[in-house]
Formats: sequence, C-alpha cells, structure tokens
Amino acid sequence: MNHGSIFLDLLVRFAPEGTPPWLLDLAAAGVGAGILVAMVAVIAMFCVWMERKVAGHIQCRYGPMYVGGWHGWAQSIADGVKLLLKEDMIPLGADRPLFVLAPALVLGSIFAALAALPLAPGVFFADIDLGLFFILAMSSMTTIGVVMAGWASASKWTVYGAMREAAQVVAYEIPLGVSLLVPLIVAGTFNLNEASIHQAGWYGMHWYIFQNPFVLPAFVLFFISALAETKRAPFDLPEAESELVAGFMTEYSGIRWSFFFMEEYAAMFLMSVVAAVFFLGGFESPFTSLARDIFGEQHFLASLVAGLVLLFKAFGGIFLMMWLRWTLPRVRIDQVMTMGYKYLTPLALVCVLGASLFEALWRGVA
Repeated sequence: MNHGSIFLDLLVRFAPEGTPPWLLDLAAAGVGAGILVAMVAVIAMFCVWMERKVAGHIQCRYGPMYVGGWHGWAQSIADGVKLLLKEDMIPLGADRPLFVLAPALVLGSIFAALAALPLAPGVFFADIDLGLFFILAMSSMTTIGVVMAGWASASKWTVYGAMREAAQVVAYEIPLGVSLLVPLIVAGTFNLNEASIHQAGWYGMHWYIFQNPFVLPAFVLFFISALAETKRAPFDLPEAESELVAGFMTEYSGIRWSFFFMEEYAAMFLMSVVAAVFFLGGFESPFTSLARDIFGEQHFLASLVAGLVLLFKAFGGIFLMMWLRWTLPRVRIDQVMTMGYKYLTPLALVCVLGASLFEALWRGVA
C-alpha cells in the first residue's frame, strides 16, 4: 500500500509542528472515514431518487414530483427520516447478535471496498497497489453478511433468499474476476489510479476497450456478472418479492433494513467505477485533456474535471442497471446458474486467452 492520501497531505500541511506521525495517520483515517460515510449516504439517496424517476418514465408516469420542490429532489431525505423514526423490530426466535451484526457487516464491507476507489488523479482515500484485488475481496464479504442475516432471522423465506445469494455470487464472481483479467493484461497494474492515468490521451483512443479487441466482449461479460453480483434484475432472486416475500430482508425494518439498500446502491456505484476505470478510460476524456492543457496537469480545476468525468461514467453505468431493472423480467434460479457456469465463465476464459495472445503476438509482449 502506498501510504498517504489527500487528507493526510492536508493534515501534514496545517498540523502544528512536532505532531506525532501516528496521530496524523489516525486523524487522516478518521476524516477519510467520515467523508466516505457521507459520500455513500449521498450516493444512495441520489440513486433512490434517480431510480424512482427512471422507473416512472419507463412506466409513463412522473415519479416523485412534490417533496422539496423541483422534481421531488428531497423525497429520499424524507424517506431516510421516516426509516430513522420507524421501530426496530427483532423476531422472537432470531439470533439477536447475528441479526444485529449482519447489516453492519454488509455495509462495512462495501465501505472498505469503496475506500480503494480514486476520486481524481492523485486523490484517493487509500492508494492500494493491489486495489482491484482488495475491492473484489471486500465486496465478497457482503455475501457473508447476507447469509448471516438470512440464518439469524429464523425464517424459511430469509434462509431461501440467503442460499440464493450465496449460490448466485459463487456462480458469478468467477466470470466477474476472469473478465477483469483482460484489461489487467493490457494495464499491467491492479492500482486503479495508475490504470486511469495510463489511459490518458485525446478522444479516448487510449482507453483499454480500444487497445485490445478482446476487452469489449470482456466488458459485456463483466457488466452481466456485475448485475448478478449486485442482485439487480434480472438477477434479483435473493429478494424476489413474488416468491420469497422480501428474501433475506423479510424480518428487517427501520434503519437496519435501509443498510441493505444502501449497500446495494453503493455496490452498483462500486462496480460502475471499476468498469469505468478498467474498460472506459477512468478519468480520461477529451474534456480531461482540454482541462489539462488549459489549467495545467496539477491544477485543482483539471483534477475536478477528471473527477466529474469519472462520476459521469459511473452514473451512466448505474442508469443502465436501472433501465434493465425496469425492462427485463426476472429469470429462474436454474437459468441463472446455467448462464454463469456454462456460458459466462468459458467465454471469459476465451477472452483472457485471446487477449494474452494478442498482446504477445501483435504487441510483441511476451
């Protein structure tokens, strides 16, 4: 791990002389964690409002329009206040310690994964050399929380939902990880910040998706696997309302219930940023190059433009996930397993082999 972050740099600059390094590290970690929690809360609230509007327009209606004024922008805030005020109920037969711990484990795991994301060139919570590996490991931990929630709730519906989650994640994490090997072969690094900077250039022609013919099909495989990883339709089987009441969340209410939904939207954001970094150029776009030419590479405004470009790409991926959510019907569990094991995994392996041969023979990298 490369020690340091923008928060540590600021604290070192403004802290009194002689402040112990361990205290600066601790303060930087606390500030970063607080900002990360606030960022996830804002992203989740915006995504809830965005999904309601997307669903409304797809169904030929308006969605939220009144709370807060312009297009009901404060609807998510009102929903959050309502959830905070609702009673926190725990079933009599539940395993209370596990029931309470499960939502915290799910949300904490996704927080840890988000910490490895770059915000702009050189701006990060934690600049981890094996950043992608860390993200995949931490995001996998959410499955443990879901299984824990299903078991601790002492309900057959929650156990069924948790079992579906475990089976689905095992089936789709393989093609998810294997498809990411394709841009990694081109990038040569697990570090998200370095991978984004490596794709710098005008008009996006340095994006990995244009540097190797096997990156585009790998991107399609990654996106399908990410839908299953985040439990989004048509792969929302762990919480299928028509079959399992509310799946593994059936017995949860109030703020604990909201933790699971915050995790879902945070996971969508996480997967969209990973896709943007390793397939779609990360920070890079013609606007980023223009901002660097005008303001200079190290200027604040150039970094701001780069961060906004990455954010735009991420929310483009989130919008596509929402569009599919309100367009496609839910598939059966046997179809989900068949697609993951029989089709996506072999195709991802073919993409890895093809990308390796292309790099070795065409580029002379062997």
